[in-house]
Amino acid sequence: MTQASYKQFCPVAMAAEVLCTRWTIVLLRELVAGSMRFNDLRRGLPRMSPALLSQRLKELEAADIICRKPSATEPGIFEYQLTKAGRELEPLVEAFGIWGQRWVKTEISLQHLDAPLLMWDMRRSLNPTPLPKRRSVIQFQYKELSPAQRSWWLMVGPNAAVDLCAIDPGFDVDLYVSTDLRTMTAIWMGLDNVRKAQSAGRMILTGDRQLASDMQAWLGLSPFAKVTKLAS
Repeated sequence: MTQASYKQFCPVAMAAEVLCTRWTIVLLRELVAGSMRFNDLRRGLPRMSPALLSQRLKELEAADIICRKPSATEPGIFEYQLTKAGRELEPLVEAFGIWGQRWVKTEISLQHLDAPLLMWDMRRSLNPTPLPKRRSVIQFQYKELSPAQRSWWLMVGPNAAVDLCAIDPGFDVDLYVSTDLRTMTAIWMGLDNVRKAQSAGRMILTGDRQLASDMQAWLGLSPFAKVTKLAS
C-alpha cells in the first residue's frame, strides 16, 4: 500500500490508500455479508486468486480493519472478523452497492455473468420461511452453459440450513428450474421476476407446484434489488 501512496495528509487520500486497491471493496462486501472463512470468501470471489486473497486479508489485518481468530467450534480453523473500524465501513460498502444498482446501466451489469457467484449469492439470500419443514432440493439448470457449470443444487434442510452443490448430491429433486444465466441474474438483481420469465418462456419450473408457486418469495434477492434503477 505504501508504494501507491498519494503522499497527502487528506483523510480521503489516506483512506483510499487502504481501501482502493484492486479487489479490496468486493472483499469487504463478502466480509460485511458474513463470510468469515477463507474458503467461503473464495466462493464469493471466484475470480480472485488465493494468493491475492491472502495478501489482501493480511493488508486489512495490518490496517486493523479485520482480525484473524481461531474458530470457536472447529480446532485448526481460523476466521476473519471485522473490527470496530471494519464495521464502520459497512455503510460505505452499502453506498457502493446502492450507487451501482442505481446508476450502472442494466446492459453493462448483465455483461458480467458468473454462475458460481450468482449461486453463492442466492444460497445466502434464500428465505427458507415459505419452504416446507422438510428437506427441499431445487436444481437449477442453465441450458447454455458448459456441463461443468450447467447444473446447481440448492438444498434447504428442516432446520433452515441452506447448502449449495455443484455436483449432484444424490437426493430426489423437488423442483427443477430451467432457465438461462442472464434471466436468473436479472431476477436476483430485481430487474426481472419469476412470473414474467415464465410467461415469456425464459424459465420453466417442473416439480412441486407449491415450491414453484412460492419461488419469488423463497428465492431471496440482492440486498440492492429494491433500489430504483435510474440509468437506462
